Amino acid sequence: MKKKKQRYRTIWISDLHLGTSACKAEKLLKFLKRHDCETFFLVGDIIDGWRLKQSWNWPQSHNDVVQEIMRKAKAGTNVIYVPGNHDEFARTFAGTEFGQIHIEHDWVHVTVDGRKLLVTHGDQYDRLIQNHRWLGMLGTRAYAWLSILDVPINRLCERLKVPGWSLASYVKEHARDGQILRNRLRDALLLEASDRGLDGVICGHVHHPEIVEIDSLIYCNDGDWVKNCSALVETFAGRLEIII
Repeated sequence: MKKKKQRYRTIWISDLHLGTSACKAEKLLKFLKRHDCETFFLVGDIIDGWRLKQSWNWPQSHNDVVQEIMRKAKAGTNVIYVPGNHDEFARTFAGTEFGQIHIEHDWVHVTVDGRKLLVTHGDQYDRLIQNHRWLGMLGTRAYAWLSILDVPINRLCERLKVPGWSLASYVKEHARDGQILRNRLRDALLLEASDRGLDGVICGHVHHPEIVEIDSLIYCNDGDWVKNCSALVETFAGRLEIII
């Protein structure tokens, strides 16, 4: 029996990293087919241009994801693409439309209950990335190498019937104090939202799904499709939720 699609007012996803072996394209495709919405946000790092410059990796499953997103746009879903640092090439086209997908530097989303939320990937408020771009590029290359090892590790987890585990994500989390850096980015984004007179922010970039409220401002991170396979959604009642 075919499952009924789950429908939301708004869905946000980011950090798909299409073009890398780390992307969970099959899970993402299932998610896209099972969920619909009025407005669909792509919050950066959709295509990993950094990795594709190093070596071409584009299996059919990645193409299927792109086609499914374009099908949603053609069917009437309002699709807004806010590029990140890994797909910064698309920022050149901000303010234009491609295949009925609107490309923007950032966006202010108004929830059904009137809250105004800044939608941005987040890298432009990440001092480490902005001041040391080479370090980001080096980290991307190392992450890609470690992700190759994740494939046999997760096959073994499946055979042993235990939860999957990512060496790449573990190293990324512990190579530097991930929580401190996430908090710095969160604070910088909330300050930007406050300066603009907004009620909060929705971003990606750090691959850590969460919803927190600080001093009446809301911070939402929709996670990623490399490790968490998560999305942020707004219900028709205006409630924001992380779904995994």
